[in-house]
Amino acid sequence: MEGKVALITGASAGIGLALAKKLCARGARVALVARTKENLDKAVALLGPDRAMAFPCDVSDLVALEALPKKVREAMGRLDILVNNAGVNHRGSIAKHSPAALAEIVTTNLTAPIVLTRAAYDELSKGGSVVHVASIAGMVPVPGEATYSASKAGLRAFARASAEDLEQRGVHSGIVSPGPVDTGFFGDVSEVPDIVFSQPMSTADEVADAVIECIDTRAEEIAIPARSGRLATAAYLFPKLSAALRGPLGKKGAKAKAAYMAKKGAR
Repeated sequence: MEGKVALITGASAGIGLALAKKLCARGARVALVARTKENLDKAVALLGPDRAMAFPCDVSDLVALEALPKKVREAMGRLDILVNNAGVNHRGSIAKHSPAALAEIVTTNLTAPIVLTRAAYDELSKGGSVVHVASIAGMVPVPGEATYSASKAGLRAFARASAEDLEQRGVHSGIVSPGPVDTGFFGDVSEVPDIVFSQPMSTADEVADAVIECIDTRAEEIAIPARSGRLATAAYLFPKLSAALRGPLGKKGAKAKAAYMAKKGAR
C-alpha cells in the first residue's frame, strides 16, 4: 500500500474509519468522504494531515459525486483504490416508509457506487482496485429489510458484471459482504430483524481487514463470517431450506438480540 491513494466513502466512522486507519498504517494516503465536514476533520486530525484529506460530499448528490475522483486525483496526485462503503437502511415493512425514504436506500447503496465507479474509471491507476462493501443481506433476502436487500443484491451484481469493464484498465473489482457488524449503523436495535442476530457479529476492524484482503488477493468476493456466507448461498439456492431455517434462526437471533441489547444497556 506504500504511496497509494484510497478514496473511501462513509469514512468518518465505523468500517470506513477503521479501514482508513489500517491503510494509513500500511503506508497509504486516504481521501475521506462523508457528509459532515466536522466529523471528517476529526478523522483527518486522528490520522494526520500528511496521510488523510477530507472531501465532504453527500453520495446522494450524484453531480458532486461524479466530480469527486478527479478532484481527489488532482489534490493527492493519484488514485489507486476506491472503496464504496457508504450505506443507509430504513428497517421494517415497506408500508412503514415513504417512497422517498425507500428511494434513498437505493440511491445511496446502489446508484451512488455505480456513478462513483464510472467516474473513477478514467482516474484509477493501472493495478488498482474497486471494492464494494455489500452485505450478506444481498446474498439472501432478509424480511423486514426488503429494499436494503435489493440494493445490496444489485450492488453485488454490478460489481461482478463491471469487473470485465474494469479489467480492461487493469483494475480489480471486488466485494466484501458482511453479516451484522457492531457499529452505529444498527441505529434502533429493536427495529433490527431477529434473524440478523442469528449470525456471528463482526467488528468494524474485521470488516476492514476483509477489504484489505480483497485488495491484496484481488478476490472476487469475501463474506464475513465465511460460514454465514455459505449459509446465505445455500438458503438462496434452495428456497425451501431458507423457509425451513427461518423459524429456528429467528428464535436463535431473538435470544442473541436480547443479550446484545442488555449488554449495551449495561454500559
